[in-house]
Amino acid sequence: MTSYITNEYSGDFPLSEAELEKIIRDVTEEAENYVSCPFSCTVEVTFVTDEVIREINRENREIDRATDVLSFPMLEYDTPGDFGFLDDKEAGYFEPDSGELVLGDIVISLDRALAQAAEYGHSVRREVAFLTAHSMLHLFGYDHEEENEREEMERMQEEILLRKGYSRE
Repeated sequence: MTSYITNEYSGDFPLSEAELEKIIRDVTEEAENYVSCPFSCTVEVTFVTDEVIREINRENREIDRATDVLSFPMLEYDTPGDFGFLDDKEAGYFEPDSGELVLGDIVISLDRALAQAAEYGHSVRREVAFLTAHSMLHLFGYDHEEENEREEMERMQEEILLRKGYSRE
């Protein structure tokens, strides 16, 4: 798993860039293993402010408010986590140089991560890990529109986080 990480956040944050990168790498690699992806993957993760994520949300989803995380998957799955449609390594889905499967982009509001960590009473590390796990599952085709989908995603997110030691502290 290759994670390209860009920090465009301009506020004060209690974690260093190195700590943020470790969380992202831990969780993206574990999510890739968790869904038994048969390919090595790549993902781009960008940290932003509430103001920036609000603009991205407005431009892409026509929702004029900040959110905690946005996922932009590159693939459309018939069944979440089923990679059978990629057995021929179709052009456009894979990085030409590395051969890695391009999953898509994740945008995380660090303003929102700080606020939610305080609201839910756990660490900022855990909140960033949670947002990453949640978004990775979206990049693997999972969603939470229906109650059963929401329950499945919550279970999967928690298992990914626990495997890497990001419990509710």
